[in-house]
Formats: sequence, C-alpha cells, structure tokens
Amino acid sequence: MNTEFPPLKNDLLLRAARGEKTERAPVWVMRQAGRYLPEFRKVRQSHQFFDVCRSPPLATEVTLQPIRRYTGLLDASIIFSDILVIPEAMGMEVLMNPGPHFPDPLVTPADISKLNSVVDVEKELGYVFRAITMTRTELKGEVPLIGFCGAPWTLFAYMIEGGGSKTFQKAKTWLFKYPEESKALLMRIAEVCVDFLVGQVKAGAQLLQIFDSWAGELSPYDFEQFSYPTLKHISTNVRRRLAQENLPSTPMTLFAKGANHALGFLSKNAGYDVLGLDWCIDPVEARRIVGNKVALQGNMDPNVLYGGRDAIEAAVKRISKGFRAGQGGWIANLGHGITPEVDPEDLRWFFECVHKYSAL
Repeated sequence: MNTEFPPLKNDLLLRAARGEKTERAPVWVMRQAGRYLPEFRKVRQSHQFFDVCRSPPLATEVTLQPIRRYTGLLDASIIFSDILVIPEAMGMEVLMNPGPHFPDPLVTPADISKLNSVVDVEKELGYVFRAITMTRTELKGEVPLIGFCGAPWTLFAYMIEGGGSKTFQKAKTWLFKYPEESKALLMRIAEVCVDFLVGQVKAGAQLLQIFDSWAGELSPYDFEQFSYPTLKHISTNVRRRLAQENLPSTPMTLFAKGANHALGFLSKNAGYDVLGLDWCIDPVEARRIVGNKVALQGNMDPNVLYGGRDAIEAAVKRISKGFRAGQGGWIANLGHGITPEVDPEDLRWFFECVHKYSAL
C-alpha cells in the first residue's frame, strides 16, 4: 500500500461518519460519477461501461469529474466501479446494455459448481485497487475516497434473476425452496466481499459503503434470516482483518434500501457506523429509532432534482431541519442514486442548499 498519500484537507465526512455533529453536513450523492454529466457521457462514447471500470486511468478520470465540477461543494468521492464486479470475480459473465444482464444465470443449486471455488481478489479485482490508489493520489487530499461493494443478498438476486427484476420470483424461489443452499451461497459471496473491502482499504479507501439495493424486497423475517447474517459477517470480519493487518480503522456505511423496518435492529446489532436512508422515512423518525448509536446518511428523493430550484431548496431545508433536530452525525445525500436526466446545475443548487441549510 502506498502510504504517501497527500494529507486530507476536508475530513467532514469522516467526522460525521464517526457520530460527530459537524458544523455543516458533509454532502455527496450516490452515482455522482455518472450519466447526468456530459463529461462522463463523452468518455462513454468511446469506452464500454466495464472497460471504464477495468481501466484505472479511466476509472480515476470519471471519479474525479464531479469533484472538479463541484469543487468546494462536494465532501466525498466514490470510486467508479460497479457492485457486479463480485459476481464477475466469482466466474459469471455480466454485460451492461444499458442495464446489467447475465447471459448464464444460476438456475438451480447445481449451477453453484460453475462458480470459481476460490476467488483471488487481487488477481480478479486488482484493477479496482489500482484505481483507488491512483484516485486517492490524484484527489490531492481535497476530499476522502469511498470504496464500496454490493451486499450478498442483492448480488445473489442478480446472479439468479440474470438482471434486475420486478418480482424477484427466481431469487426468492431459491430462498424458500433451497434455504440451506441459499444461505451457503450468500455466505460465500460475503467472504468475497470481506476480501474485496479489506483490499480497498489497503489501496487507500477511507470509508466503505455496502449497498443492499434489494433489501426492501424481503419481508422483515426473511431479511433477518437471509440478508442480515451476511451483513453482520462483513462488518465483523472487515474490522477484524483491518486490525490484524494494522490497517486504518475505517468507517463503514450500510445502505439497506427499503428496509426501514430494520433500522432499530441494524443500529444495535449490525456493526456499522452509518446507516443510509431511502426517502421513505422521515429524518426525525429515523433518528428516534436509532438514537445515538449510528450516524445517518440521506435522504432526499432523487426525483426532487427534477422539480426546479424552489422544490430542491424547500426539500433540503425541511430535511436539514429534521436531521439537525436530533443528535449524532448526518451525511447529506439522496435516498438513492442520481438519475441520468438531471441537469448538473440543479445538482449544484442541491449542494449549495445543503451548505446553507445544514449549517449549525
């Protein structure tokens, strides 16, 4: 690991993640390096999606694009990659056109034998580590760099459905018909996640986020049975490995989209510093549920960005008041990723409003 990174000039994100009430909320948005930016679309004109992920110079360039455009307004960068690099590393083919597609999904537990029995993350995902190290250097300490992975249940669902789904019929059939095989595969995915996240810290990531995008598709019982054990496994073992290997103690965020029913349970038991919120829960209620056990991240509806400046300002003002009413750290963000048709100047206005209304 290159330990000679430039000193960090803005640690708002890391202080909020550790539960401090900061002078204003640090702000970033999920998918901030993405298709809403004309400079990103220009890169994509000549490069396939996964080619950008696999090329450290290109991944660094697109990670830095929003930092350049919104300099002084953004408080974090997040490495340009995709949650589906883990199924790829496990031996599955993933195509992106424009959404993810698995030509050969897992149909029955017998298909698990097609997966790599051992996953060497350095060999399979070293390109992500190199991109992180390159980006951390190129950031020159302006903001911290976030690393991430998908949560096992969300990755499991993609691997079995063969892409996105409205009903999750195939993935849920596995849970209910083959519960033990499903739990074993979920834990195999979790082990790869642990290795991948530790490797990202070694490479220079300063905060880690786990995206359980499909958490809300499970009943509370099934979330606790199938997803939660893997999320706990990841937090426990990443922290253990970081300590064993004398790596920096790194804050961890869990974004279990749609699983607001589990906020109290997760805040007490899951072992994360920050819980991400979607837009379907009021900030005051979320803070009441979790108390001071964790920091919170979120949670403006991404579609407010299409509502014009007055709507954006009103939403940020209301959300800021809600989060500031309670104790503990708050990281301002959207309740899910930014979508491609957003005007970049409207996102700028969102950042400016957060700076104004979240200030203590």
